[in-house]
Amino acid sequence: MQEQLSDGPGAPDPEAVTPENATGDALATGDIAVSGAAHDPSTAPAPTGGAAGASASAAASTDVLRDLGFDDDPAPRRRRRVQRTDWRLGGTAVRRWDAIVLAIALISLGIGAFGSALISSIWTSPWSGLVSTTALWVGMLFAVVYAFSRGRPAGLLKLRPVDLLFGVMLGLLLRLLQGWVTDAGHQPLPSIATLDGSIPPTWFLTEALPGGLIAPVVEEFFFRTVLLVVVYTLLRRPAGRFAAALAAVLVSTATFILMHAVDGSLPLAEALPLGALGLTCALLVMLTGRIWSAVIVHIVYNTTMLVIVAAGTILR
Repeated sequence: MQEQLSDGPGAPDPEAVTPENATGDALATGDIAVSGAAHDPSTAPAPTGGAAGASASAAASTDVLRDLGFDDDPAPRRRRRVQRTDWRLGGTAVRRWDAIVLAIALISLGIGAFGSALISSIWTSPWSGLVSTTALWVGMLFAVVYAFSRGRPAGLLKLRPVDLLFGVMLGLLLRLLQGWVTDAGHQPLPSIATLDGSIPPTWFLTEALPGGLIAPVVEEFFFRTVLLVVVYTLLRRPAGRFAAALAAVLVSTATFILMHAVDGSLPLAEALPLGALGLTCALLVMLTGRIWSAVIVHIVYNTTMLVIVAAGTILR
């Protein structure tokens, strides 16, 4: 009776494949390696769900594709920063020449001028002129050193052969202009007041070297490097390049003239050539982006005057 019931049409077939016995057979024979691995706790994937599971699956798929050489989502490469070659176009270094540098430059110039005037008024000595001028230079140099400690504007210190050509030619032309304005052709050559008519040995140390070399370098680096570049940099973005350049040229030139007239003894006939010198040097820096042409113009301008004075003393 029991056999009839078990063999009847509604009885389950012992040979039928069910999920339970299929899994068991696979485990017994080892034919389904994945199923076997699924029962290994060390290799079973951690249960995930929701957005975390989708993210993990996507990351795993990306790793597989990358291993096969199909990197469909490469990491964005960082753009290389283009190095500036001209400070007039901006740059990190010249942006550091800001209003703080301008304030320090003007304050140091004022302190230097005050110290120079004080020394000249309380010390009567053949060396008082050189010492008082040195006090003024120290004030200028402090601003120059501070500015370059913050950054070096791109291309400003480059020297090219054309700078030497422009410097010599323009320096000589400016000296001819000064002679024409002051009517030097109808006057005797300037000379040094000496008893025996010879050039004193100390003149080269107290007048020739400071006036012919040191003064042009210091003044150009202060007025046409620090002052001009700072004013241009501060105004370039809000006012545009042309307006910024015009303002920088005018400010540096006006300050240059005022510094030479600080004691009130600069006549108009000397102020005009001095203004032409400052304007020419400022335009050279703005047009070329380099300082050395302006330095050479100033050296030639001052040196030619020293040569004229020496010749006037010898020929007197």
